[in-house]
Amino acid sequence: MLDPKEFLASLFRAAVAAADPELTIRKHLPKKPKGRTIVVGAGKGSAQMAAAFEKAWDGPLEGVVVTRYGFGAKCDRIEILEAAHPVPDEAGLTASTRLLKAVSGLTEDDLVVALISGGGSALLPSPPPGLMLADEIAVNEALLASGAPISAMNTVRKHVSGIKGGRLAAAAHPAQVVTLVVSDIPGDNPAMVASGPTVPEASTRADALKIVETYRMKLPDAVMAHLASPAAEAPNPVDERFAGNEVHVIASAAVSLEAAAEEARRQGTEAVILSDSMEGEARDVGAVHAAIAREVALRGRPFTRPVLMLSGGETTVTLRGKPGKGGRNSEFLLSFAIGIDGVDGVHALAADTDGIDGSEDNAGAFADGGSVATMRAAGVDAKSLLAGNNAWTAFEAAGGLFAPGPTGTNVNDFRAILVGLPEEIRQPSAS
Repeated sequence: MLDPKEFLASLFRAAVAAADPELTIRKHLPKKPKGRTIVVGAGKGSAQMAAAFEKAWDGPLEGVVVTRYGFGAKCDRIEILEAAHPVPDEAGLTASTRLLKAVSGLTEDDLVVALISGGGSALLPSPPPGLMLADEIAVNEALLASGAPISAMNTVRKHVSGIKGGRLAAAAHPAQVVTLVVSDIPGDNPAMVASGPTVPEASTRADALKIVETYRMKLPDAVMAHLASPAAEAPNPVDERFAGNEVHVIASAAVSLEAAAEEARRQGTEAVILSDSMEGEARDVGAVHAAIAREVALRGRPFTRPVLMLSGGETTVTLRGKPGKGGRNSEFLLSFAIGIDGVDGVHALAADTDGIDGSEDNAGAFADGGSVATMRAAGVDAKSLLAGNNAWTAFEAAGGLFAPGPTGTNVNDFRAILVGLPEEIRQPSAS
């Protein structure tokens, strides 16, 4: 018999398994070309995607992909590079150069397969002429601290880049580019995953400037001058260089949440999916989820107990001073824990499906109605730590951290809230 934490962890595993590239890539293999097959890729799941593609592809191929430090996988024909995330570094700059070189000089008989997953934006720094890596790092740090949604952040990123916003695909012309995407973006717009190195979209530098203004970002003068110049415009989707290219979203939060719901029902618990595309401040989204959980726990509405509530998407965190330890899932859950303080029969897990939440090595954390009291007994104040973006410290004190390690995929936030314990969990077997 499972305890609540193991039950929730099993749902996380089901969600991750549904996004396993070895299962999903085989369904989307392109036709073999007359010429060469070049594989490029970027993201926290790109190495596993590369390994899966190698296994599924029975023809010659070569290529290079970049992933986060520690997220590599063994490949025989595709070179795996590692670089920093979430703040770019020199290794990422080298990787961007390598990817652009890999697709240069191709012909219309060649095929480029792009393996793209979340995290690729930071892993592919490529400052345009007139800017330096330090400028792109400053942009990334300002974006991460701004509280802007991921779509807005990636709109800015693609206009301060020599590889994003379709530029990698443009460099591969006249070869066909087939992009396979593991989406971590609410709504699954493939052009927004990793800022779309091979998938252009129609936003303009004026849109990027508006986002900078709206979120009051302080960017280097050289970056602002670049955004004000025509050179910042990214390729348009109607550009003939993209004619004939293909884009396939092979895994997403929607599919993973359905898999988790199915697993919950298999174990005897009814499940509902609130949304697969929630955005907003992590602490605000956490408070709303807590209000729903309280309503179910105390009044049996809008769902009948026991019930599992699932949600996905990508929340954001606005830094409120010196950065603390943690990430958006831990911050969501600390706010949630405060909101259900003292409420019996509520158990929750919030975690990033790539296995890493923010600055530490945990994917997220567990919480229940007694978590805040446990933190208090350990000598930490939940509200003070939430105010300082220090959720990791709170859950470390409460013994609630969830650290499964890198998963090899990334379909964004996973939130599972169990309200009212099923009998097999409430009364575990004596054996």
